[in-house]
Amino acid sequence: MKRLSVFDIYKIGVGPSSSHTLGPWMAALQFRNALQGISFDRVEVHLFGSLSMTGIGHATDLAVQLGLEGHDPKKVDTNQIPFYIGQIKSTQRIRIHDREILFSPTRDIIFERTIKPEHPNTLTFRAYEGGREVLAETYYSVGGGFIEKKGDIHPDLRQDELPYPIDSGRDLITYTDNEQVPISEIVSRNERAFRNQEDIDRSLREIFRVMRDCIFHGCQTSGILPGGLNVKRRAAPMAKQLLGNLEYADHQAFFEAIKGSGRDFNTVNHWVNCFALAVNEENAAMGRIVTSPTNGAAGVIPAVLCYYYCFCDYRGFEDLRRFLYTSAEIGCIFKKKATISAAEGGCQAEIGVSSAMAAAGLTELMGGRPRQVLMAAEIAMEHHLGLTCDPIGGLVQVPCIERNTMGAMKAITASNLALVGNPDDAVVNFDIVVKSMWDTAKDMNQSYKETSLGGLAFNLPLALPEC
Repeated sequence: MKRLSVFDIYKIGVGPSSSHTLGPWMAALQFRNALQGISFDRVEVHLFGSLSMTGIGHATDLAVQLGLEGHDPKKVDTNQIPFYIGQIKSTQRIRIHDREILFSPTRDIIFERTIKPEHPNTLTFRAYEGGREVLAETYYSVGGGFIEKKGDIHPDLRQDELPYPIDSGRDLITYTDNEQVPISEIVSRNERAFRNQEDIDRSLREIFRVMRDCIFHGCQTSGILPGGLNVKRRAAPMAKQLLGNLEYADHQAFFEAIKGSGRDFNTVNHWVNCFALAVNEENAAMGRIVTSPTNGAAGVIPAVLCYYYCFCDYRGFEDLRRFLYTSAEIGCIFKKKATISAAEGGCQAEIGVSSAMAAAGLTELMGGRPRQVLMAAEIAMEHHLGLTCDPIGGLVQVPCIERNTMGAMKAITASNLALVGNPDDAVVNFDIVVKSMWDTAKDMNQSYKETSLGGLAFNLPLALPEC
């Protein structure tokens, strides 16, 4: 199977969706690169399946425009996104490399209602010169910002490079038993086969910085989220209530204040919820976030990690490294053996996976043995099995934002249960729950896979812009 890095799971990007925003954005960038040296005067983008049905709510149409113009989702100034999109709309032109062509988003981005059998998140780019097609490429956005190009055969250059190739929980236990080390150490040794330790540590620090900045900014920003649902931001009012309405200049002062705000159950519970809300409110507003492993589930990992950072015995960078290593490996196994795409598996594939990842990372930091780490991940996923994806109006807001708070609290509960439990007594193991999630995903009705055709979205139809 494909060998995945920690940084395949944790990517810095822009909200609101990894599969519907980040993936199509990356596909547009790749198509833009393919146009280098080709003469063309028109470009079309065809969106199929879930990308069509919830594309406007997930900003898919905006993402492909930003990608075609060459903006990098990791570096773009998110405050400038409305300006970039407004320029294209007002001028009816788009710049691709050194060529400026006519481009009407309402005409040249085509929402196809059909679902392609290859993948529910399919998009096709077509370029023309004088009415003649000169290039066409089809991509699949397979979740977590991963994309695959139709017809590509990717030789897995990582297949034999890792000292400890991992495809299952059983593999992890075999290696940790043989080496007598925690899961994070096995992952660390694998990661050093991809890049040097200095680069790894720099990237891990950057991921945590973006997570904390996202929470801080979300806790400072009030108002109504875009999209037409009139969803009010709740993280900022909650944070002000918990901190006595004080102002903080940066995230360091903010988190120091949180650490001193109390450790009773209600206070800690409120902060975990606040952390998760803050991230996903930022995500819904096209802010900068970290896929964890997806955008729609981006609040769970930061909420649990910052719970440990603020209210547990945080011992420094090594704890951060261990948490991210362990949690990422759980996400890698779900990615390889099941799915992390709601369009393929419903919300169990996003909030469920992120909760399992967070539970695993927390359990290792709290002193859990490798079998207890996997037990925590299993418990967290077991109680998300069957969770549907039914976003109202195709927006990553209701029920998505609140679901991140639920996923974070379930992760902490799963960790607590595993830490006092005996994995030998467990009826269900981690590999069984991964397989069960994938079986459930395949059996789930398509209406509950990020189409806004079932559940809450069906029973709360709203007059929002149609795709």
